[in-house]
Amino acid sequence: MPRIERLRLDHAPALLSFERENRAYFAASISDRGDTFFARFDALLHERLAEQAEGVARFHLVVDDSGAVLARVNLVDVARGSAELGYRVAERAARQGLATAAVREMCSLAASAYGLSTLRAVTTVDNTGSRTVLARTGFLVTGEIELNGRPGLRFSRELPAADAVPPAADSVLPAGRADGQESGSAAGLIGD
Repeated sequence: MPRIERLRLDHAPALLSFERENRAYFAASISDRGDTFFARFDALLHERLAEQAEGVARFHLVVDDSGAVLARVNLVDVARGSAELGYRVAERAARQGLATAAVREMCSLAASAYGLSTLRAVTTVDNTGSRTVLARTGFLVTGEIELNGRPGLRFSRELPAADAVPPAADSVLPAGRADGQESGSAAGLIGD
């Protein structure tokens, strides 16, 4: 059963494998990270962990029972009760409801564990899957934006007060959709 785990240093091999295996898939819908990302992966991971320790970001992985990374779900620019949500789902896990389940779980964690009241996200207009995931999880379009030269949309979601959110059930995600309706892979800018 897939579960969300907060990013740790020991995730490095599985995370690097996830990024390499899905590079071309991700690049079809969002900007490619570039060769520098892979060459500097260890240093960048340490930078992300430092940001997490400072409380300005919350990085999470969705992993399967073997520890393989199926998705990243991150909160960045955490300040004044809000953060920007970003996510990436592996090609092999797409269209199974994983992104929707992970975003729902992250919304719950954002309110209950991190005390946030608002989440923001961005995606390109042509990324139908991400727009669908955001709509399914309660995000509303708040404006237009340009993302890497492409038309995009800004989204926002108000979260319930932390005391109104039930605690997450061991951060285990529900099983994917049998109808294969989800087609998204990414929304926003994922904690490089």
